[in-house]
Amino acid sequence: MRVLDIATFIAAPYCATVLAEFGAEVIKVEQPGAGDPFRRFGTATERADSSLAWLSEARNKKSITLDLRRPEGAELFRRLAATADVVCENFRPGTLERWGLGPDLLKAANPDLIVLRVSGYGQDGPYRDRPGFARIAHAVGGLSYLAGMPGETPVTPGSTSLGDYLAGLYGAVGVLVALLHRRQGGGGQSIDVGLYEAVFRVLDELAPAYARNGIVREREGAGTRNACPHGHFPTGDGRWVAIACTTDKMFARLADVMGRPELAAADSFGRQETRLADPDAVNAVVAEWTGALPLEQVMERCLAGEVPAGPVNSIADIFDDPQFRERGDLHTVDDPDLGPVVVPAVIPRLSATPGEIRGLGPSLGNANREVYGGLLGLSDEEMDRLRDAGVI
Repeated sequence: MRVLDIATFIAAPYCATVLAEFGAEVIKVEQPGAGDPFRRFGTATERADSSLAWLSEARNKKSITLDLRRPEGAELFRRLAATADVVCENFRPGTLERWGLGPDLLKAANPDLIVLRVSGYGQDGPYRDRPGFARIAHAVGGLSYLAGMPGETPVTPGSTSLGDYLAGLYGAVGVLVALLHRRQGGGGQSIDVGLYEAVFRVLDELAPAYARNGIVREREGAGTRNACPHGHFPTGDGRWVAIACTTDKMFARLADVMGRPELAAADSFGRQETRLADPDAVNAVVAEWTGALPLEQVMERCLAGEVPAGPVNSIADIFDDPQFRERGDLHTVDDPDLGPVVVPAVIPRLSATPGEIRGLGPSLGNANREVYGGLLGLSDEEMDRLRDAGVI
């Protein structure tokens, strides 16, 4: 499968990366001279055009340079698209159409082509022309409103790029479904993903709870309105532990572990509705217990009592974690320019056809001659002319 990745930053390119990990040939199409701005996003490296973020997220791709805004560039891209299975783009709606590269034109020459379109708000609707980034998607999609301590400023929910990764994953699902449809003789199609929609889709019962009961969930800090205790608690050595008691049985186990079995009695906190009626009191009891012990002892006792618990890990903790080590979740790639670089490993794991990391994010235009000379059959003289004219 050949994928043309003409997108920038994370969302649609992440879809292409996932496909590349499982064997797709991904040709990353970048603006001559500058390339994808994501090359300079995050921590810089000795390679001037490759940040650590780029090296990790542009893995397994070939880079070519092409100015899609130029007529000659658009024509070259149409020729490339005729050889491809998938195009991934995340320009503002209407941009490809202005360049003469809209899905209808591309599919006229290649009826089996699948075009993934990721944008801030999708291809239609009153917001379609607004610029979009993951931070905006978190806000508009309803996630940021939930993140933070009660009554305080909404905060970034973990990674500022979370919405991009979610949209990229939904895009990959769409591409795979479209490929199955095409295999059954259905031809190509377009896939439309809005960043805010990818965020909104993962907010569990928010929509039905509001529509049915008028519930507006507010910021709940480390807890949740659906279960208690269910949050993060300090330990005596300055660490934090996550404890999740979603049922009365789990809370009874925790009460035993804490040496306070009476807390699980029906006339105390034994019923979920009683705990949810006074979560501060319940959480205070748990925090007093965890705060008197180092994290290791809290974990030992919880695990012995079959209480769901886990350390709140920093990235330094993750590098020391035997689970991550045993599963190979931290993958080291020996880059010819930079030496060993550690990146997240491929997921999911497939027993018969596992994915792989064949190389880190490429240098700008590293596959120009391979693609233009080999795939499209341009002569060296023609490639030199196009390079001198700024088309490639």
